[in-house]
Amino acid sequence: MSEAVRYKGLRGVFAAFAQPGAVTMLFFGLASGLPFLLVGNTLSAWLKEAGVDYGAIGIASYVTFAYNFKFVWAPLVDKFRLPLFGRLGLRRGWLMFALLLLGAGLLGMAAMPPEASLPRFMAVTFVAALAGATIDIVVDAYRVEIAPQEAQGALAATYTLGYRLGLIAGGAGILIVADVFGWQGGYVTICALLAIPIVTVLVAREPEHRVRERLPWRQAVQEGFVRPFQDFLSRYGLALSLGLLLFVALFRLPDQMLGVMAYPFYLDTGFSKTQIAEVSKVYGVIVGIVGALLGGWAVTRFEMRRLLAVSAVGVALSNMLYLIMAMNPGQTWAFVATLSGDNLAQGFAGPVLVAFMSGLVNRSFTATQYALLSALANLPGKLLGGFSGFLVKEAGYPSLFVLSTVSIVPTLVVLAVLWRRMPRPVDSLTE
Repeated sequence: MSEAVRYKGLRGVFAAFAQPGAVTMLFFGLASGLPFLLVGNTLSAWLKEAGVDYGAIGIASYVTFAYNFKFVWAPLVDKFRLPLFGRLGLRRGWLMFALLLLGAGLLGMAAMPPEASLPRFMAVTFVAALAGATIDIVVDAYRVEIAPQEAQGALAATYTLGYRLGLIAGGAGILIVADVFGWQGGYVTICALLAIPIVTVLVAREPEHRVRERLPWRQAVQEGFVRPFQDFLSRYGLALSLGLLLFVALFRLPDQMLGVMAYPFYLDTGFSKTQIAEVSKVYGVIVGIVGALLGGWAVTRFEMRRLLAVSAVGVALSNMLYLIMAMNPGQTWAFVATLSGDNLAQGFAGPVLVAFMSGLVNRSFTATQYALLSALANLPGKLLGGFSGFLVKEAGYPSLFVLSTVSIVPTLVVLAVLWRRMPRPVDSLTE
């Protein structure tokens, strides 16, 4: 039975979710999600309590741009084995290195708190951010390489489940622990969770891939930094390549335009930090997990083009739910209803986009090409989201909600243009 047939139908759904790689991706997802808030939103809370001024806190947020530029060093992850971790293989070796580096970064943050020396604290925070971005590179490449595209939805779903559990630990979890043991104790405690993915690396199998080693440096640069982009352009052609990249870049625009101002909006509508943590960081994450599992199931059953259209429209329309909160300030039911629809839509769209991007990459350049796609999926929204505060200041929150919803129109136009030219996943996964 071919891999393409194996994951079709109801039996195929169970086969996709029952594969050993699905469990592996659960724990690798935890490794990816854990550091994201620890060097982002949670970091801002620690800096604020440490008495750091708002200007410095804003500058400190730039450490998260390591995630947006991870494609710069992704070729190294794609083509070069690490000498000290050679026995683990290419993917597991890099992942073990990144996990240990992340642990060192988090422990360094605990050992050198911001009130002692802000420059040193930010230096080790940047190390942690680089490690977290590298984990993303390796895990994404690992997921694409261990299973055919038809099973990527299930792998993306279990990965998303683990990722969101990591977000809970790095968000609500550390806030609870820090209330008891302080920020330094909290980071040490959360760091201990890295033992789970470290053990997983030791027991997981290494994907099959061909790696050319001991090349002259000029050829190595060509193989690692030039050929991945040449390959993408040659397989799809210039016009289709640009169209696919533009579609990926625009897909999450409604979500990211709103995300920057979501937390201030919660506060402005009368909710306390505790209520926000309970509804947004715990309940919302759980709903997102349900959405991710539904999205993973849908990828195994329905055509990708239609799923992309449905999930894109769903994420955009879910932004309109925030008008309910705006019209009912301080009402818990409105908060819960809004977060239910928003997180369900985002959770569903996640595995769909991941499966789509996984189907675009060539397994000879998995890490580099997927890193480029995932970076594009986040960069435009972050850049435009930075101006959302000015829009709220001048026109109010409702204008932001409406504009972010309408911003899906360019995405749908690009999808309509690409509709008949959308590449088949199996064509892009060949070596």
